[in-house]
Amino acid sequence: MKKYVKLETISLKNHLDFNEKWVQGIIEEDPTILGLGDLSLRQSEKIQPTGGRLDMLLQDDATNTRYTVELQLGKTDETHIIRIIEYWDSEQKRNSNYKYVAVIIAEDITSRFFNVISLFNGHIPLIAIQMKAIIYGGEIGLDFTRVLDLITPEEEDQQEPTDRNYWEKQASKETLSMVDKLFEYTNSFVKVTPKYNKHYIGTQIDGVSKIFVSFIPKKQTVQFNIYLKMSNEIDEMINNSDLEKLTYDNQFNYFKVRLYKKDIEKNKELIIKLMKQAFEAYTNTKLEENIND
Repeated sequence: MKKYVKLETISLKNHLDFNEKWVQGIIEEDPTILGLGDLSLRQSEKIQPTGGRLDMLLQDDATNTRYTVELQLGKTDETHIIRIIEYWDSEQKRNSNYKYVAVIIAEDITSRFFNVISLFNGHIPLIAIQMKAIIYGGEIGLDFTRVLDLITPEEEDQQEPTDRNYWEKQASKETLSMVDKLFEYTNSFVKVTPKYNKHYIGTQIDGVSKIFVSFIPKKQTVQFNIYLKMSNEIDEMINNSDLEKLTYDNQFNYFKVRLYKKDIEKNKELIIKLMKQAFEAYTNTKLEENIND
């Protein structure tokens, strides 16, 4: 039987040997320790137009996502929250080619922090990570735990209801007609109806959200999101077609494809095949969750 070892946690805030710069250097050397994916350091101590410096700007090339990271030893406080939101807003306005996520790292994520963040009601993509410094065998290690994550599509479904008129103003009647056609394709294997949300149009069955595909109409195109785990088979299937693949979202496991009007009829069989596979994967996942429960 292996021996139990009690780990000792220490506070870094007032530690003589380990400070914020030391922690920042550890993260910059290997950003993957945060558990946010295969990240790389884009820039550190980035000067902001509003004043101040962003601790770290990290990037995930696979998902075209950048993370604005603020690090604080000890407890989160109001100035820390305001600062990370300002930096996130500044960076996303500066470069709209990327999706930006705000990240707060602190040793103590207080209940007041969650109260303040709840006021934003999911409008700001924000991740909170609690950091612990652990001593074992005379060596120090860092443990990072996500205590606040991004809102999942199904959670967003419950928070941001809209209607068809909203999307006709946001996009166009033509692209809404394209979405209607895609729902016709979906109904060839399962009966679904549109669920109009603020950021996308989801799918529902008997009035209950079942997100296996979703659609984001633009003025002339539709972003088609297919919730399937990354696989070479699916990736090649899309790449070998004339569909325009955008990126793959590792956070919520879905392919992003841009559809033009001509693509709807021309790629009908492939689109139906992808949607059907996504539905089957969704159904199997829910069955496994029920069994485990």
